[in-house]
Order: sequence, then structure tokens, then C-alpha cells
Amino acid sequence: MTRTFAAACAAACAAAALLLAACGAAPAEPRAEAAATAPAVEKRTVTKKRSIPYKTTKVNDPSLAKGTTRVKRRGVKGVMTYTYEVTYTGGEPTGKKLLGKKVTRKPVTRVVAVGTKAEPRCDENYSGACVPIASDVDCAGGSGNGPAYVSGPVRVVGTDIYDLDRDGDGTACDS
Repeated sequence: MTRTFAAACAAACAAAALLLAACGAAPAEPRAEAAATAPAVEKRTVTKKRSIPYKTTKVNDPSLAKGTTRVKRRGVKGVMTYTYEVTYTGGEPTGKKLLGKKVTRKPVTRVVAVGTKAEPRCDENYSGACVPIASDVDCAGGSGNGPAYVSGPVRVVGTDIYDLDRDGDGTACDS
């Protein structure tokens, strides 16, 4: 005859109970103090805030000289708030579950203007007006045929390479 494992266990437990009863011993009762010493389990909701970095955007600005930059709008970090359920056992954290996250302050993008205005290239032999660097420069309104012109008067501070100071007084295009 074949017995199942469960039936065999039940028979063994019954035999053990009979043996204890025959000896005059009672089965042990669970202790009350064992339940009292179990560590307390507590759940708390905790929030943590983390910063969100801002981005930087560059925009071309034709009013600024090429190669220069200027901050048009300061960047501001944002804030992300995380909410957790933290389980404490015996006063120590033993578990953590993310309940949700929310952007509590959006970051503000930093905007930087980048200059694109080409600086005029001026010949350093002259001052008072920009004399362009070209194959030939003539006084505006004069009889020259360019290709570049300058409106005077212009002071000659170096070599008059374009022969603009016709009367030799140190001032070009003055007539």
C-alpha cells in the first residue's frame, strides 16, 4: 500500500503527540516575549529635491563684433522633486520605493549672443576715419576711380600709401 508524503507526515505528527501525552508533557506554546521582541516596521513618505541643469543656446547677433559674446539671458537651474516610500525596520531603512517625481521648477535656458558683425579692416597709416585696405583708395567726391573711397578729412599718421594727402599738410581728403 502506497502512502502519500502528506499522509506520512500527518501520521508522524500524531505519533509524536501521543508520545508526548504518554510522558505527561504538553506541547510547547508559543512564547509571548518572542512576539514582543520582533523589530517594529514603519513606512514613511520622504521627498528629495535634485537640481536640473539648464541648457545654453547660442544665437547670432549682427550688432556685436565678430568673435565677441554677450549673455542675453542668465540660465537658472530647475528643481525635480522625488517622492519615496521608505520602510524602516527597527529604526533602520530597509526598503525604498519611488512613488513619483515632478518638476517643481523648470530650468531657464541660458541665451548667449555671438557677434557676427565683421569689423571693418582699416589701414593703420590713417586716423579719424576708416581708410579701407584695398588696391586703391580715393577721396569720396573726388576725381579718382576707386575701387574704394573714404570720406575725409583723414589724418595721415604713417605713410600715405594711397596718396590721399595731395597738399602735404598731413590731412587727406580735406578739400
